[in-house]
Amino acid sequence: MTEPFKPSDPAYETIVRESFARQGLMGLLGAWLAEVAPGRVVIELPVASKLTQQAGFVHGGVLGAIADSAGGYAAQSLLPAGSDVVTIEYKINFMRAAQGPLLRATGTVLRPGKTITVARVDCMAGTSAQMDLVAVVQATFMRVGK
Repeated sequence: MTEPFKPSDPAYETIVRESFARQGLMGLLGAWLAEVAPGRVVIELPVASKLTQQAGFVHGGVLGAIADSAGGYAAQSLLPAGSDVVTIEYKINFMRAAQGPLLRATGTVLRPGKTITVARVDCMAGTSAQMDLVAVVQATFMRVGK
């Protein structure tokens, strides 16, 4: 288990929540922020038929989108005021088909930096009582702004 991170900006949660609210894609998908903590962000999304691929499983692009946002906001939560992040890259490993009424992407910073931050995102699917790991993402984010 990693040590808890200390945010550079005491208003980190407000900044993350306001930025998330401006994301058109997250709104379109119906996602919400379930948790915001220093170096950790959880995004949840109800599964709907409009988010599935031809076999009825959640489309991998949907998992990639919420994972990218969860990791990016986990990174942003540790940055100084006036900073934003952009994704440099991410790799996603699909573990099993995603099904269930709920998706959850938990982004956790592995290594914070002044310019580059690396995060891991665990994507889960299922019910609130029983979630299964469906994808693992490692992502790199770059600080932009001040």
